[in-house]
Amino acid sequence: MYHELYETWEREFQSVKLEKLPTDFYSRAAEYMQKLKEEGRMLDKRTAKAQLLKSEVRNARRMLHELVRVRYRKLVKIATQGEKASIETLTIEEEKLQTTILPISEAYQAFTRNLLEGHLKPVNVECKRKNVVVRFLKDVPEIIGADMNPYGPFKVEDVASLPAENATVLCKQGLTETVEAN
Repeated sequence: MYHELYETWEREFQSVKLEKLPTDFYSRAAEYMQKLKEEGRMLDKRTAKAQLLKSEVRNARRMLHELVRVRYRKLVKIATQGEKASIETLTIEEEKLQTTILPISEAYQAFTRNLLEGHLKPVNVECKRKNVVVRFLKDVPEIIGADMNPYGPFKVEDVASLPAENATVLCKQGLTETVEAN
């Protein structure tokens, strides 16, 4: 994982655009960091192996922290331009973050416009959950949606309106395709 983290970190810093990450990148990175932490507990701190592990942990933490920070800045920049990052480039966690960044950015832009026009209106940030209409490409058993409501079971060619978070995951897994967003 260290090698993958390094390559991902380097690629992200060399690119102006948001680079594509595997959807499970952060979960694997968290597992890796946990594994390093556990290994460190079992080693005699005076050994060379412990010193190497300490260095690996320090470097991995720095790269992961910087990677998250630079990706966050890119997401914010995209949102302030009134756009959305392509879901193909985002991890599952970043998709959820993007749904909260965009309304805040829109509210900030509205606040700025009103202020420049000489009006001070109350700031209104709406973080509504969106539903997405999807068509099922494969049979899917009943799921519990992000809104904690049950959905399904679904058969091939069924069409349903699902919370955006669930629709995105199912789409990435090749189980659905998006028809339209509400």
